[in-house]
Amino acid sequence: MIHMLNKTDNENQFVVDILSDLRKDNFGLQAWIRFLGSSWRKSRATAKGNPSLTNSWFSITIFIGLLALAILIFNLFFEGPIETLHVLPGFLFFVVWQQSDLYWHLGLNRQVGTGKQLSALSTATSVTFLRALSASYLLARFIGGIGTPSWLILLALVGGIITDILDGQIARRTHTQTKYGQIADAEADFYLYLAITGILIQQHILPFWFGMFLLLRFIIPLIAAIASYFLFAHPVRFGSTLWGKLSGLALSLYLLLLLVPAKSIIITDLLHLPLMIVTIILLAIAPVAQILRNVGAFPII
Repeated sequence: MIHMLNKTDNENQFVVDILSDLRKDNFGLQAWIRFLGSSWRKSRATAKGNPSLTNSWFSITIFIGLLALAILIFNLFFEGPIETLHVLPGFLFFVVWQQSDLYWHLGLNRQVGTGKQLSALSTATSVTFLRALSASYLLARFIGGIGTPSWLILLALVGGIITDILDGQIARRTHTQTKYGQIADAEADFYLYLAITGILIQQHILPFWFGMFLLLRFIIPLIAAIASYFLFAHPVRFGSTLWGKLSGLALSLYLLLLLVPAKSIIITDLLHLPLMIVTIILLAIAPVAQILRNVGAFPII
């Protein structure tokens, strides 16, 4: 156990050192080249030293690639070649980016609490990447300027909710909660809700002011996390808080309310304003709770 903890501490110190060097050189071009080179060598060393882990990454990549191909074929069959060509560049970019990011961070496939390096990526991670794949498809449609029908947004949202519940349950039951899993889960949620929000604003389903509030709610914490990582060499701790779970639930219910086909139901009109208010309040509280969760470990500089 002591060996594993010491190994984790050494890797954390490695990250702090290369980030500190980057900051000392004022984020110049040469500093970025050295930073990326050091990170890549560390990733390659992890991959070579853990062949079973690398093989599991390859298996997940093939699985996600086949699903992406199936989505493109579905798009081609139902919407035609022109629309598919609009979707293709963004979709391929996001899929390749996500799988590359997974390879780059194989070293974070460590069990939360013990720091033990797991020999393979978990089923929970695969489930999380299903949500990331649907987010990639929606983002590609948004960027490509292709209108997205409400039923498809609703399908992606429901699928996102289901996979968000499943990946956490699977990770806990199989004792495969990892640092990377926490990051990937947060990123998948971020991309999915960012895509849905952008599309709903684009199609005038979501009030513009509320949509901008949601976008700021997603983007500001991201900027804060990047600043913490690069400016202070202090990675943000990812993980759920009670307020985060409540805000996510409220937002999901509100979006479902906007997307339900039966818009004429009286109860829908009655719930709209109260649920919007509750969602705004919870979304404002959640990042504060996350900040307080990280403040305890934040270094005094």
